[in-house]
Amino acid sequence: MYLGWTETEMTITENKITINSAPLQREVACTILLPDEADIAEPLNLLLLNDGQELENLQLTETLLKLYNSNRIKPVAIVAIHAGDERLQEYGVAGKPDFKKRGAKADLYTDFVKNELLPEIDQLIPLKSFESIAFAGFSLGGLSALGIAWNNPGIFNKVGVFSGSFWWRSKDLGKGYTDADRIAHAMIRESNNKPNMQFWLQTGTKDETADRNKNGIIDSIDDTIDLIKELEAKGYQRPGEIQYLEVVNGSHNAATWGKAMSKFLCWAFGK
Repeated sequence: MYLGWTETEMTITENKITINSAPLQREVACTILLPDEADIAEPLNLLLLNDGQELENLQLTETLLKLYNSNRIKPVAIVAIHAGDERLQEYGVAGKPDFKKRGAKADLYTDFVKNELLPEIDQLIPLKSFESIAFAGFSLGGLSALGIAWNNPGIFNKVGVFSGSFWWRSKDLGKGYTDADRIAHAMIRESNNKPNMQFWLQTGTKDETADRNKNGIIDSIDDTIDLIKELEAKGYQRPGEIQYLEVVNGSHNAATWGKAMSKFLCWAFGK
């Protein structure tokens, strides 16, 4: 399917598919972005993206075109998974709902990704294998991407988290909460494994105003830095295996994430 490289400018093909998911008991819409080239010499990469309904706001197609036409990234198939009405239940960490019981369907969403979406991608893009497979997401979708990738290292080798909801916790702040109750941090800390994986994390200095410990640093940044510390305690190294981008004046929105997207794509699939 992808055999040689032409000198013409790259274009992007956009296709939409719908999967009638048995575990989620709903139709899941996905948008697939593919380089529109008959001949590409390099192996194809794969990126799964949560909150795919934000593609237009992220201006992802425009970013991809700029990167392709300046020869900065390798070919990548992007499968953007649109969130449903139960986003707060389907995203999160499988088997570990938060203190409000949100994320109770994260295991079902994982089942969908592994056993329905990936086989469908294999049918649509018939390759022996992808050069690399990454999972990325925004806010709670970023937490979801990290959880699924971490627990399935045989599938994924790269993770991108934009303004991740690493505050996701098993106890309410007023009911005995400590930093040890943060679910993503505990997932990494309590794991017996060190997956062969690379991590790209982003925050914005204006992601929020909350500051639980009153140290003058917003929780979004504190929680992300603490997650990096957990990864380092596992033996991951910066910058080779962990990249962190802090966007000055960056907010918790698609405009900021869209501007940071080129850095993520170059990190994940750069030449």
